[in-house]
Amino acid sequence: MPPNSSSDDLRALPPEPPRRRAAAQDSVGIPRPGQPDLPPPAPAEHALLQEALARHLADVPPGLITTQSALLPVLHHIQDALHYIPPPLVPEIARALNLSRAEVHGVITYYHHFRTAPPGRHVVQICQAEACRANGAEQLMAHAARRLACEPGATRADNAVTLEAVYCLGLCATGPSAMVDERLRSRVTAAALDVIAAGFEGTAG
Repeated sequence: MPPNSSSDDLRALPPEPPRRRAAAQDSVGIPRPGQPDLPPPAPAEHALLQEALARHLADVPPGLITTQSALLPVLHHIQDALHYIPPPLVPEIARALNLSRAEVHGVITYYHHFRTAPPGRHVVQICQAEACRANGAEQLMAHAARRLACEPGATRADNAVTLEAVYCLGLCATGPSAMVDERLRSRVTAAALDVIAAGFEGTAG
């Protein structure tokens, strides 16, 4: 074999340093190296989780190894109260339901409904499902991003507004549809969004 072969090149490489154990966690409770540990849940968050478990574990048939069927109701219970899932609760939820953190993380990140950070004072959700997109929902989202000065999936720096894409609000025949501060709206136009944005500015602070 020629001396400059790939085999010789590999033998000449220094040994790879040992990998560090991942002791820290990312923003949703999954271990990641080089990141600080999550703080423990706040007492009110812990109490809310206990309330959710007491309410929804009672619906799980006895004798199951895991209580995965309670996961979605527990997550909804927490988000309905706080409007997001605090990352420090992820390991607590996993432990209580005999699941891995990755399983809880996977459900939270799979469903667009769940958040892992508090939303702004106002939340604008614009449907991006097929029926609404056929009626201009993509252009409406672009207009909303410009008018609200907020990228989709983000909260504005002043915490005034969060802009989110959602997928079907049940108003497919009257799209494009939106939900603004938990109030459904149909046949939303750019002009209507301008009025909504002006209303936010009038209630700033």
